[in-house]
Amino acid sequence: MMQTILKVIIFAVAFAFVEAAVVVYLRHLLGIGFTPPHIDRSEILFLTPGIAFLEPQTAVKIIQDTTLLNIERLRETATLLMLAAMAVIAGKKILERIAFFFLSFGIWDIFYYIFLKLTIGWPKTFTDLDIFFLLPTPWVGPVLVPIVISSILIIGSAMYLLRKGER
Repeated sequence: MMQTILKVIIFAVAFAFVEAAVVVYLRHLLGIGFTPPHIDRSEILFLTPGIAFLEPQTAVKIIQDTTLLNIERLRETATLLMLAAMAVIAGKKILERIAFFFLSFGIWDIFYYIFLKLTIGWPKTFTDLDIFFLLPTPWVGPVLVPIVISSILIIGSAMYLLRKGER
């Protein structure tokens, strides 16, 4: 079990660098900063502590070219599918697969921010705002939120997988 966990972690870390590089290039080429555009209260679809889910049409404020916006949404879908595929390959039963998905997602997400910090010096603080996803609608909030959520996913899935491996 430990070898499988290690392989999933290595994949997630490497994939996080690829994702960070893609986002850096995309934002640079499109002239998009890492601070989300100003959001009016009327554009917030649903608000939770730490995350604002925005009206779908607000995505056009972030990426104005609708073709590129659709490609970016497909890239995000592909990211989730790749992490899910890794989980399906690594796990034997459904709960193991879910745990491996949570583990890979959490590692990927945290290392995504680590690689952004190491390569371009962003985020400057944990309170910097970021656009987390554009699926199914844009999600915006401080960087701390996905780091906390991902840490919980990593700890919970690792505890489950390590306990399962002992049996």
